[in-house]
Amino acid sequence: MPGLIPERFIDELLARVDIVDVVQRHVPLKRAGREWTARCPFHDERSPSFYVSPAKQFFHCFGCGAHGSAIKFLMDYERLEFPDAVEELAQSVGLKVPREGGDERPREDKTDLYALLDSAARFYQDELTASETARAYCEQRGLDAAACRHFRIGWAPAGWDGLKRALGTNDVRLKLLEQAGMLSTGERGNKYDRFRERLMFPIMDRRGRVIAFGGRVLESKPSAHPARESQKAGVPAGTSQHSPKYLNSPETPLFHKGRELFAFWQVRQANTRLERLLVVEGYMDAIALHQAGITQAVATLGTATTHEHAELLFRAAPDVVFCFDGDRAGRSAAWRALESVLPRMRDGRQAFFLFLPEGEDPDSLVRAEGRAGFEARIAQALPLSEYFYSELSRDVNVATLDGRARLAEHAKPLLLKLPDGAFRDLMYAELEKRTGLNSGTTAPAPLRAPTRHAAAANATPHRTLVRSAIAMLLAEPSLADDAESPCAFAALDKPGVPLLIELLDVARARPGINTAALLENFSQRPESSALQKLAMIEFPGDADALRAEFADALRKLVAQTAQQRLDALVRKQSEGTLDDEEKNELRGLLARKGQAGSIAGT
Repeated sequence: MPGLIPERFIDELLARVDIVDVVQRHVPLKRAGREWTARCPFHDERSPSFYVSPAKQFFHCFGCGAHGSAIKFLMDYERLEFPDAVEELAQSVGLKVPREGGDERPREDKTDLYALLDSAARFYQDELTASETARAYCEQRGLDAAACRHFRIGWAPAGWDGLKRALGTNDVRLKLLEQAGMLSTGERGNKYDRFRERLMFPIMDRRGRVIAFGGRVLESKPSAHPARESQKAGVPAGTSQHSPKYLNSPETPLFHKGRELFAFWQVRQANTRLERLLVVEGYMDAIALHQAGITQAVATLGTATTHEHAELLFRAAPDVVFCFDGDRAGRSAAWRALESVLPRMRDGRQAFFLFLPEGEDPDSLVRAEGRAGFEARIAQALPLSEYFYSELSRDVNVATLDGRARLAEHAKPLLLKLPDGAFRDLMYAELEKRTGLNSGTTAPAPLRAPTRHAAAANATPHRTLVRSAIAMLLAEPSLADDAESPCAFAALDKPGVPLLIELLDVARARPGINTAALLENFSQRPESSALQKLAMIEFPGDADALRAEFADALRKLVAQTAQQRLDALVRKQSEGTLDDEEKNELRGLLARKGQAGSIAGT
């Protein structure tokens, strides 16, 4: 298993949690017989193909193939690493995650780093309370006390070592401060606070843990004696004169700015079901929109919209509105965002682009126009298709043949990034409409996904005896207790036999294991997908009937093993290559089958 979390704990955890409760906290489920169903949160669809089985404690989507236990659901939905998903589940049922190796923590355990960053956030919050200048700035910008608390806004005081003195009380904590990106290094090797005289915005992960900071200067006025102050701290002279308006934490083990969004945690807390996300460029913009009641706003962290951002956004909501300034820089950022979302524009997803008047930003506009005014602007945002073709046609004269050819030339490589589906077909149709060209510009014939019913009918491979035995064992892992060990059919040369034996060994070694935990044990294996499909099979009758059917399947496998060996020995007999031991074995097999006959050469 990943990390150093004991397998027995994973089994206990998956036995304690109810996957229906876990999924229902994120996706509205409806009962469908013995299972629960919903529209899949991992791809866009009109009719439900996402099923959750309370009996087997796993989920499966017949549309996109997503599947797994409650742990896997959290990993995929919240984009958590395995240890974090386990921690979150364990916390929900009051369990503490043990670590193998006693009290020694594995290297991947970042508990101390999270705790230190949380302490840093509290330090900055306390400093905001103590700073009249910072509080006056917050009031001037319209940040009320509730918003400051909700977003944990703080203040990094002047001086070179305020945070360092407060939290770096020993060598271990100093190393953690460095690892967390909270310290910088001067020319003479001196360590000093990275953030000074800045309004501080904690950046939180999807579990609400502080993982980094963004800091904003209040004004660009330099220190009266920058060289003297810098020399005292051992940093390059003039450092404070050229500080950027916004400064983010560097990349750390916890923070990768291309994967994170500011205020995403607050958005998830405020909305039980998200239909739309609004992406803006600044911390203050996102906060101002939340204050106005537009609680779907998130901000990128001083970087262009990445493919990881696009995937995170569309997993959270089917509609995403990108809001940019109307100047050249804003339009450039908008086009980069469009390029990032194109490969993720599956049917059902929509992207829009909102450009603001020159000199305005979301912060200023929402304060001037209020929630209703800003939402009216959102309603007028350009759909991706309209923005795509208007931008590509900006410097092209489509009234001419050459211009239409150039438009097609620019559009085709971008359209190839779109996934198969109706949207892709319509985008190609629009290109044909605008250019009049169809040679080489029509969409390649897509491979259509089967309907839910067709997918369900073909969800499992051909049911051989081995696959049937595996499916029964997955349905009821305690059946392993009835199988003899070592298995009498271990020598059977048929696909799936080694996997069946391994499943039996795992189930016997871990009494009480349920279907989800058994599947989790194989989650990183190539066989995982096939096992998930076999686990979807329902068997009629009660537990006793299933136990009898499983025993019969094992008996047949043993018989097939004997027949396979008999056939091999008969072939060797015809070739005259049997040794004495094999002759005795052949005689015994024939006797058990009730066959008569002599063996040549005896």
